[in-house]
Amino acid sequence: MPTVLFVDDEQPIRSALERMYIERDDVRCLFAASGQEGLEIMEREDVWVVVSDYLMPSMRGIEFLAKVKARWPQTIRIMMTAYADLSIAIDAINKSEAFRFVTKPWNNQELMEVVDEALMRYQLVQSLGTTKDETVYLSLAQTVELKDPYTKGHCDRVARYAVALAKAVGLAEEKLEDIKHGSWLHDCGKIGVPERVLNFPGRLNEDDRESVMQHPRWGSEVARQAQMSEAVVNVILYHHERFDGAGYPSGLKGFEIPVEARIVAIADVFDALYSDRPYRKAYTLERVMEIMEEMTSTHFDPELIQLFLPIARQEVQGDE
Repeated sequence: MPTVLFVDDEQPIRSALERMYIERDDVRCLFAASGQEGLEIMEREDVWVVVSDYLMPSMRGIEFLAKVKARWPQTIRIMMTAYADLSIAIDAINKSEAFRFVTKPWNNQELMEVVDEALMRYQLVQSLGTTKDETVYLSLAQTVELKDPYTKGHCDRVARYAVALAKAVGLAEEKLEDIKHGSWLHDCGKIGVPERVLNFPGRLNEDDRESVMQHPRWGSEVARQAQMSEAVVNVILYHHERFDGAGYPSGLKGFEIPVEARIVAIADVFDALYSDRPYRKAYTLERVMEIMEEMTSTHFDPELIQLFLPIARQEVQGDE
């Protein structure tokens, strides 16, 4: 069962965290009053996520999380502190590779979202790292889509369009497989984005937009931890880069963007335009073609887009 260990030397804090989870029967919560007690619990329990206070006697939170990282690297680590200090945050990241940094007093909903995100990340890494079964990859893609009903079937369609384009380019069979798997998993980082953000019907505020823009990094970290191929990681990390360098998360430009990511980026945008979204209805095929042409000078590799458009028309008409 998904298990979270909270480590804090203050009993009122532990009690407040226990009350917060009193109605959750899908998560098992364990509590420790010190880093040493936390390590003892981890010796005998299968802990998915550990949330540790920073300032504790005997063993500081960073030292505790660093020990957890060394002995149980698969456990997701979260630092919680009343001292919102940049040096503490940097220390937590550098020494323990903390997944998130939460300040006290916390907001219950936001803390639960962070913990749920960490639990899903743990499950995703474990699933990807223990199998090469394609059905598992597709199942994980469908799990992401459950968070956003408007994207049902999106990952599978992106894979179909991307593989068709990759074949036209003449890429090797191994690369075709990587592109298919990368397409299925390209949005896996959205597991870490709250559903209220994914399904928001209007313009997002800056914080929520930043949350969405982090999904390529989060997803690629998961793929790396699961030891997936470099090409799969590239698709997940770079599918929102733009040919003019104005994309994210790295601002790569032109041929700095790996070819597999340039291919999937085209397929991803095509399917997004040709599908219903929370904020608009799907465009007609002709309008999608026009928009894709207009975006060529900024978003896409010009040679790839000229290859893709007739392929896309053929793929769509074949479904009708």
